[in-house]
Amino acid sequence: MLHALVQNSKVISRAGKTIAVPWWSFTKTVIATAALVLVRDKLLALDQTLENQLFTLRQLLRHEAGLADYGQLPDYHLAVERGDAPWSDEEMLERTEAKRLRYLPGSSWAYSNIGYLYVRRLIEHRTGEDLEVALQRLVLRPLELNHVRLAKSHQDLIDVEMGVANTYDPRWVYHGLLVGPLHEAALLLDRLMAGSLLPEDLLGDMLERRSLGGSIAGRPWVSPGYGLGIMVGTTEDETSIAGHTGGGPGSFIAVYRNIASPLSPCCAAFSTGGEVGNVEREAIRRVEQYRLSNGGS
Repeated sequence: MLHALVQNSKVISRAGKTIAVPWWSFTKTVIATAALVLVRDKLLALDQTLENQLFTLRQLLRHEAGLADYGQLPDYHLAVERGDAPWSDEEMLERTEAKRLRYLPGSSWAYSNIGYLYVRRLIEHRTGEDLEVALQRLVLRPLELNHVRLAKSHQDLIDVEMGVANTYDPRWVYHGLLVGPLHEAALLLDRLMAGSLLPEDLLGDMLERRSLGGSIAGRPWVSPGYGLGIMVGTTEDETSIAGHTGGGPGSFIAVYRNIASPLSPCCAAFSTGGEVGNVEREAIRRVEQYRLSNGGS
C-alpha cells in the first residue's frame, strides 16, 4: 500500500488515530541536523579529525570516512529474517571489521550505517544525553514536531505501520530508528530547509554534495549525490531535489523537496510493499506536479 502527501495535507490514520511509520534512513537526516546544531553551537567541528580516528565529522556525515557497512553482511540479513536478538554494538563492529578502513577518508564514497552509529555516539558524548533526548532537544522540539520518537524495542513498534515486519526489533538499526507520522517527516524537511534552525552557511554545507556518478538502476536518479545526511541530485524529469530515502523489512519511505524552487512543498511517500524506486518516484512526482502547476517556478 502506497501513501503520499504534500507537506501536511494528508495524514495516514486508522479509526481516527494518526499512524506512525518507520522513518528508516530518513533518521540520518535528523541525526545529521543534530550534529550540525552542535557545530553551530561550537560543541563539534566539521573538519577536525576526531579523537583516535582518521576521519572528520563531515566525512562521517557524507559517507566518506572509509568505513564498512553492516548492511553488506549476509549474516546480518539472515539474523534479522530469523528474528534473532540483535547483536551488541561491539559484536556488530567486530563482524564488520570496522576498525579496518576500506579507503583513505575523503578519497572515495561508500554508504555506511556504521558511520552514523559513530555520529550517534559523538552526539551522546558531547551532550551527555542519550540519542532520543538529544534529538528532541536539538531538532524535534525546535521544529515543533510533537509525535516523533526513537524506537528502542519491539514494544515501541506495536502501533507503528510495519507492513509484514511485525516482529522487527529496531535495535538492528544501530544508529537509531525514529518513528512518527508521515506528515511530520515532510514538515521536518520543510522547516529544516526554511533555515530557521541552521544558519545559512551550515545549511549550505548540508546541501553541498559529493556526486556519485550516473543513474541508479530501477530508481529515478540521473545525477545522484550525497550531502551531510541528505541525498541531493537530479531526477529523470530534471528536477533538482534534496531529502532522503529509507527502507527496511516491510516498507520504504521517501521525503523530498525541489531545492531549485523556494516555494516548493516537501513531499513524502511511504509504502508497505513494492520497490524503493516506486516510492521515490511518487514523492518526486508530487514535487514536480506542484512545480508545473505553478508555472514551472
